Amino acid sequence: MIPLSVLDLVPVREGGTVSQALDEAGKLAHAAEALGYKRFWIAEHHGMEGIAGGATSVVLAHIGHATSSIRIGAGGVMLPNHNPLVISEQFGTLDALFPSRVDLGLGRAPGADSRIAQALRKDLMQSAERFPQDVMELQARFADRAMPVRSTPGAGAEVEMWILGSSLFGASLAAHLGLPYAFASHFAPAQLDQALRVYRENFQPSETLDRPHVMVGMTVIAAETDDEATLLASSIDQGFVALRTGNPGRLRPPVPNYRDSLPPELSASLDFMRQASAIGSPETVRREIGRFIERTQADEIIVAGNVWDPAARRRSLELTMEAMR
Repeated sequence: MIPLSVLDLVPVREGGTVSQALDEAGKLAHAAEALGYKRFWIAEHHGMEGIAGGATSVVLAHIGHATSSIRIGAGGVMLPNHNPLVISEQFGTLDALFPSRVDLGLGRAPGADSRIAQALRKDLMQSAERFPQDVMELQARFADRAMPVRSTPGAGAEVEMWILGSSLFGASLAAHLGLPYAFASHFAPAQLDQALRVYRENFQPSETLDRPHVMVGMTVIAAETDDEATLLASSIDQGFVALRTGNPGRLRPPVPNYRDSLPPELSASLDFMRQASAIGSPETVRREIGRFIERTQADEIIVAGNVWDPAARRRSLELTMEAMR
């Protein structure tokens, strides 16, 4: 069995609080560790009422203290929003707190709109164009190469760097730098097969890796039956529709037969997204993950999927791991 990992957006439920979301994230990470998942990643988002992972490195410190051995990391940090010195200090600090456990997945998309860019005091277009140079600067800082200002902490930190992507750009950069590559197929599957081909065909061995290493994202929700899992997944569906229709908000409770209420174009969009998903009983989840591994030849799978009931999400992780074993 290839390694399974967890991507958490730290969802804030309707009627809930950020404090509750962070508490549940710690419980989920603890459960994932006990079940044998390899990594627990947090994704950076800004200005979204229903996602509490914006201060990614701070949340990861909380996750690190809630666990003892699972790798913790960013899936990812949107580097155009930051500068390499500050990120090297943040993740150097995490490495000092949790040695040999820290991953840093780096994304080029800002994960923000013009309002957020203004609030960040950033020219995100220009910053995105500097993404390759900033990634290499981070490599140099962690390797403690000569820099005008040394990262303290950060210099010499053993942080495992990844390139994240949902297009061909990240695949090409990861191949050029010889870094592991994670594709966000759980929400942007359109260029998955082409990106993996570009990465593998153009990979250049490095001090980090001697051959390509790919992790792909899947939406995975496991329950005792297919019908129960479909009901749980309606919270994700509602969030997708809310985002598409310009009305994002907090995580909504499940709605029976939700898909039946949607117009054909939104239902078709959900079907397209579901090509990288496994939603159902353990038997269904095992079959669909197996098909996706066969399609992608991935080295690792990272599972995402907000569930309204935190206990049901922990149970989903348990059933998924049991199914794959």
